[in-house]
Amino acid sequence: MTLKEHFRTNITLAYPVMLSQMGHILVSVADSMMVGRLGTVPLASVSLANSVFSVIMLFGLGVSYGMTPLIASADGANDKRMGAKFFKHGVYLNSALGVVLLVIGLVVGEGLILLDQDPEVLAGALPYFNTLVFSLVPLMVFQAFRQFAEGLSMTRQAMYISVSGNALNVFFNYGLIYGELGMPELGLVGAGWASLISRVIMAIAMATFVLTYKPLRRYVVLWSKIKLRPFVMRRILNIGIPSGLQYIFEIGAFSTAAVMVGWIGAEALAAHQIALNLSAITYMIATGISAAGAIRTGNQLGRKDYPTLRTAGMTCFAMAAIMMAFFGAGFIFGNTYLPTWYIEDAVVIEMAGSLLIIAAFFQISDGVQAVGLGVLRGIADVKVPTFVTLFAYWFMAIPLGYVFGIYLDWGAIGIWVALLIGLTLAAIMHLTRFHVLSNRYILRNQ
Repeated sequence: MTLKEHFRTNITLAYPVMLSQMGHILVSVADSMMVGRLGTVPLASVSLANSVFSVIMLFGLGVSYGMTPLIASADGANDKRMGAKFFKHGVYLNSALGVVLLVIGLVVGEGLILLDQDPEVLAGALPYFNTLVFSLVPLMVFQAFRQFAEGLSMTRQAMYISVSGNALNVFFNYGLIYGELGMPELGLVGAGWASLISRVIMAIAMATFVLTYKPLRRYVVLWSKIKLRPFVMRRILNIGIPSGLQYIFEIGAFSTAAVMVGWIGAEALAAHQIALNLSAITYMIATGISAAGAIRTGNQLGRKDYPTLRTAGMTCFAMAAIMMAFFGAGFIFGNTYLPTWYIEDAVVIEMAGSLLIIAAFFQISDGVQAVGLGVLRGIADVKVPTFVTLFAYWFMAIPLGYVFGIYLDWGAIGIWVALLIGLTLAAIMHLTRFHVLSNRYILRNQ
């Protein structure tokens, strides 16, 4: 394949995944924008709740990603029975995990009071969070069927369902937050109910597509002939759990940063939520390229085509760097305008604008490190990247965030500078890791 063909293939796979990934995070974005009209304190409540919820949710998403490279590799080797085996085990595993995450979420919700936050902010965050955690069960069912389809390079269908689900979330947000369209006025809690309803509909739609789509019928037929085996579960978890931990370490760092910003005040926390929401949109685009990279490297690993594997991964890195540089420029030029989408408070808008300038500088690093995790996951290399993520965020970014933001009194800006350092370190180490391993595959084959 030429480089042009590699880029075309990457884009074809990546853009539906980008929109699907954005569907998850845009639920939080829609909640923040629409709740922000209720005032600074409700927006800060959403920030606190989503900061904690995102850690639980993204761990679940990370575990579900354990299916994709295994199914992609089986597809590359044209082994449908093996693909069906990972499909069945993945559905059972992710559905059970959704229930476990729900229980964990309810327990964590009771512990939010220990985070030493503004009492008004906490009072709004608790009922919203406790409603939101129930959406984890349908979300994990959706993910199981989605990752199976994407492992077979069918990425558009999940995109259509995710975009439609996000539109439904906005519809129910409008009705349930403000009491419009004949719905009860629930305020902040209404945003949680909107997320739950839309995710139930998404799970039903994705499962219906996979189970009724004619080209996938062979996998559905093989389902009944396959028995559940612990070793197959372990193969999925061997990739999925480290992938989930990677998200916990990264998103957990941002959530911990939100807690530290909350010590500064409600206005700082609201500004943090705005900048983080906008950064999360671009991050999900990077994870779309990352997912495409995992599919491509996993597929080429199954075919034992190592030069193509390396080129596929490197072109994903290049795509992410180019796109994230573009978004970074948008943050710089729109730093005073973009926050007005969320809130009218002049102090919060000014603070959020300053944070967006820092976010602009870590866009390339964020994109490269996200793609690095994906292409390495595609070749089943997850343990070392997990330790890299732990070191970059928890041994570097968080301690530095406390020193810069709290001890030296730089405020939220100091905390975000520390996050920039952690992201850049992770990006360099993941890129280097893929360069070394892909070269090693080629040399061993020769």
